[in-house]
Amino acid sequence: MINMQALIVFSIVFLFVTALGFLASRWRAGDLNRLQEWGLAGRRFGTIVSWFLLGGDIYTAYSFIAVPALIFSSGALGFFAVPYLLLAYPLMFLILPRFWTVARHRGYLTPADFVRERFGSSLLALLVAITGIVATMPYIALQMYGIEVSLAQMGVPLEVSLFIAFTILAAYTYVGGLRAPALIAIVKDLCIWIVVLVAIIYIPMKLGGFANIFAVVHQKALQHPNTFQDLLSPSQYSAYSTLALGSALALFLYPHNLTGMLSTNSRAAIKRNAALLPVYTLLIGLIGLLGFVAIAAGIQVSSPYGSNSSIPALFAQEFPAWFSGFALASIAIGALAPAAIMSIATANLFTRNIYREYFRPDCTEREESRTAKTASLLVKIGALIFIVFLPTTLIINFQLLSNIWVVQILPAVFIGLYTNWLHCRALIAGLLGGLIVGTWMVVTQNFQSSVYVFHFGGFTLPTYAAVAALIVNLLICVTLTFVFNIFGVANGNDETTPLDFEARPVPGLLRRSYVQTALRPTQSYSPEQRQQPIEAFPRNSRPL
Repeated sequence: MINMQALIVFSIVFLFVTALGFLASRWRAGDLNRLQEWGLAGRRFGTIVSWFLLGGDIYTAYSFIAVPALIFSSGALGFFAVPYLLLAYPLMFLILPRFWTVARHRGYLTPADFVRERFGSSLLALLVAITGIVATMPYIALQMYGIEVSLAQMGVPLEVSLFIAFTILAAYTYVGGLRAPALIAIVKDLCIWIVVLVAIIYIPMKLGGFANIFAVVHQKALQHPNTFQDLLSPSQYSAYSTLALGSALALFLYPHNLTGMLSTNSRAAIKRNAALLPVYTLLIGLIGLLGFVAIAAGIQVSSPYGSNSSIPALFAQEFPAWFSGFALASIAIGALAPAAIMSIATANLFTRNIYREYFRPDCTEREESRTAKTASLLVKIGALIFIVFLPTTLIINFQLLSNIWVVQILPAVFIGLYTNWLHCRALIAGLLGGLIVGTWMVVTQNFQSSVYVFHFGGFTLPTYAAVAALIVNLLICVTLTFVFNIFGVANGNDETTPLDFEARPVPGLLRRSYVQTALRPTQSYSPEQRQQPIEAFPRNSRPL
């Protein structure tokens, strides 16, 4: 039965945000026929806008649907999402400013651009691009599923809700490019903060406070000791820690997170965001607690969606109809913005590192932008395939599967930022080996879990497959690099220089910003030119 009052409020909020998405093309207007403008918004976002954008990148339907669903069904293990984010931000502070610097110096739009020049291997760059595209598809599927669950909670039929989610996402991404999700992320974050703060105060008051909530949760743990724990048991320690570690290592390897980072206007903006974004970690901790609140509220989840519908069902049961409509719209918007960024980032990868590299090396900027827009639609269709054919018992497994795949590019991208010692052919072998091992671990469990249990005699070690596969990847990379170097196997040529990684102040400019150190992406400079004072350059081609 359709809840008309909730659906009307949902529709008003959702239509307002969708209209913002279509109007975004006029915000900080640029030529959307250029990939730099459509896919990176001209690299002009400052600290505040990028804070909302990166928050939209990171805090998605994974946070609002998947994590509480895991806590609702399995208990304390789901709180691994809190330390995972605490581990991720120091990595962001240390690594991403260096990537931003070399990307701005060399004009990179994607991590595969960097790998292509750093290791001199078009095959390695192709594999990095394909891995990024395929790994992001389950993550996009999770966002679309979140919109579907929100609509279904109000009685909208499954097929209709999925069609609506796909159509709106595809349309406004095509029109507005990265500006659309950036603008929507601002509204989305405000809505989410309102909903979570109201929920974490209002609903526990109705249920007798957190003491009563935790008492009910503890009773569930006593009744179902094999499937639910309100506190971590010793047998879960390794799974919990490796889930946090593997997720943290993978987070900023996703194309959409790197796209959000490259859209900023300075290294300083990235560092400030690394310091400011942990505020959102408080938010995900509170959202996770709502999984326990749903247990205490006696939520009966719907059969098609299972535990994944626990939070939408909680809002529908405990809030007045009008506010539940607003809350469900906030969840849908929280899925819409990051899904758009993900599809844009994967479209950038396809266009730059597959289409332009192998099919149309001489394509114009207009053709490149048009191809990226089309590719963004195809990626969403690919995401639908994951929803249709993979089990959705716990939708968090979509994101955990994505982590397993995308973290395998870590040696080429993150380690490559600091050294080119690893042999390009060893990196290819390691990447393929890690992908095969990680996928095999998930397949053996019918895609129902990403934690693989290793048996050593009578000792068992549950481990997140992403970490185990990455260890295999690194062992292959290091071992084969030694072997290839001993036998003199030809390696790729590194086209970058040490100066490309340096944040160098440029004399002659008044505004003090790290963006001054970057050279215009459309220009090519020799190492000797990079050391010359700014007066040595023509005014129309000076470094920024």
